[in-house]
Amino acid sequence: MSLSRRSLLAAGGALGAVGAGAAVAPAASAAPAAPDAGRPRVRTGFERLAADGYALLAGERVGVVTNPTGVTADARHVVDVMHADERVDLVAVFGPEHGFRGTAQAGGSEGRYDDPATGLPVYDTYLKSGQPLADVFTASGVDTVVFDIQDVGARFYTYIWTLYDCMAAAALAGKRFVVLDRPNPVTGRAALGPVLDRAFATFVGREPIAQAHGMTVAELALLFNAEFLTAPVALETVRMTGWRRTGFFDATGLPWVPPSPNMPTPDTALVYSGTCLFEGTNLSEGRGTTRPFELLGAEGVDRRWAEAANALGLPGVRFREAYFAPTFSKFQGKTVGGVQLHVHDREAFDPVRTGVGLLVTARRSWSGFAWRADHWIDKLTGSARVRTLIDAGADTDEVVGAWEADLAAFRAVRREHLLYR
Repeated sequence: MSLSRRSLLAAGGALGAVGAGAAVAPAASAAPAAPDAGRPRVRTGFERLAADGYALLAGERVGVVTNPTGVTADARHVVDVMHADERVDLVAVFGPEHGFRGTAQAGGSEGRYDDPATGLPVYDTYLKSGQPLADVFTASGVDTVVFDIQDVGARFYTYIWTLYDCMAAAALAGKRFVVLDRPNPVTGRAALGPVLDRAFATFVGREPIAQAHGMTVAELALLFNAEFLTAPVALETVRMTGWRRTGFFDATGLPWVPPSPNMPTPDTALVYSGTCLFEGTNLSEGRGTTRPFELLGAEGVDRRWAEAANALGLPGVRFREAYFAPTFSKFQGKTVGGVQLHVHDREAFDPVRTGVGLLVTARRSWSGFAWRADHWIDKLTGSARVRTLIDAGADTDEVVGAWEADLAAFRAVRREHLLYR
């Protein structure tokens, strides 16, 4: 019996997926053990798909929307694994913001090129939607579009809107859509924060979901298809096994791959849905440092901000007076003062309340505080309400209380689309 090179590569490449049959009976392997009382690690949607011999994709020409986070448990990229497997007719890759291989910074992409590793054509989806994106899918010749990207749980993280736009475009192009699920790294316990007003819809928020949505990408896909898409797509989702809604990323046993250049660790994701709001101000959100979104500051800020923030008594977090010099982005090469967040109880920590508390105290303790002139904060929070309340002197509880009714309504809709306990 002769073996082709692709067969040999597939055998090696599938090592990370060997156990998706372990979805039913997890295999004892050398995979990293989750620190949660010896529980077996999470098995992603891709692993379950591979363990089933890619039966869901049989006879289909397949394209994958992915980025560097689309990896197996042994850190092989799913595109490389599928390309090497004769059971999959993989014909295209679609790259989002930052690109398929992740070479572009925020607000950039890799354009159209042929991937050197596989020879596959890579199409750029960034800032494309509607018929132009449908035309990309048509031109690629795919029958089925597969989505496999690690999200971080925040409404303004653009990959979930890449998911949304690709679903809508696939429906227009008459393509089937398959979502391979991955964990929400900051748990799926609850939805938090303001809900988007459609009048403020942009690529950092297309539809009315909460700022911290508390869902996985497969759950979001189900919600988008049922609640928001004018023409639903032919959708299938491949669930994970072993994931619980209360689990943080370090309980999954999976490798963390930065989903974007300024999301280096799961700790970044933990605070991001709150501190990304500083993108809408004249303060640095920590880009250009080794702790983006954990370090915040500006020229002229001093210890008074940290003191004011600590005086709020926000649960699960403390604030340290900090000084740093960003290597790029705001205040590049200048030493600025501010705070560093130290989350000491992540179960109690509320990132969105914390982000609002930091905005309130920054405005009160630093005379130089200003919103970005384009009111980007309104796009991030989903309306003008947070900005206008803070400008009117509202405290943290008043700002948070203003969105509770909208949030309760979203939570009721969200509950209908949850896949995991």
